Amino acid sequence: MGKEKHILATSGGYSFSYDHVTLGPIIKYGLQLTDKKQPRLGYLGTAGGDAAHWIAAFYNACAGHDVVPSHLELFPSPNVANVEDYILSQDMLWVAGGSVANLLAVWRVHGLDVSMRKAWEQGVVLAGQSAGSICWHIGGTTDSFGEELRPITNGLALLPYSNGVHYDAHPQRRSLLHTLVADGILPEGYATDDGVALHYVGERLHKVIADTPYKYAYQVLKTPDGIKEIKLEATLLS
Repeated sequence: MGKEKHILATSGGYSFSYDHVTLGPIIKYGLQLTDKKQPRLGYLGTAGGDAAHWIAAFYNACAGHDVVPSHLELFPSPNVANVEDYILSQDMLWVAGGSVANLLAVWRVHGLDVSMRKAWEQGVVLAGQSAGSICWHIGGTTDSFGEELRPITNGLALLPYSNGVHYDAHPQRRSLLHTLVADGILPEGYATDDGVALHYVGERLHKVIADTPYKYAYQVLKTPDGIKEIKLEATLLS
């Protein structure tokens, strides 16, 4: 029997206190899924152009936690000898936010679309926020192309759903996702308020978790009359 396949698709991740950043409850939940005492946690900042300050923030956030942090850069060229070997050597991957359109394009150039599926099938926990949430699905709504939200439909499709992020922070994301699902441009799917994560086991939604109270996930279904949205209660993490 193969290992369980976990994806943690989120609209949250780090915890902030004044000028201090640390791994938040959602990321720590993902680390527990690895079943490792000192899991190897790999950071991918592709969606943000591998910005140095966000890479530094990741390492700062890992300080004091029992993890082995590392990161993969693809700009201007990979910082590792073999990208796939790096991906498969991690226990959990954390994919940061930014432009999901750019992320998908660059990943495909470097073969990460194939490597990520291999990692998932081998039991590496795949996790990420915003662009790092949409990428595992068929698609969602994105500001990758400018201020006006547009659909993205060429996700990695490890999960056969659409995905909406920042659902309570950007109201137009809800209305656009409804339209895209109603019109058949995107399949039915799930969305998250800020601070909420979807935990999939295989292709099935296993659990909804949150690091903030009174936040929810949503199932977006197509009906003969349009769209039905079902609010999903989240388990609040300490």
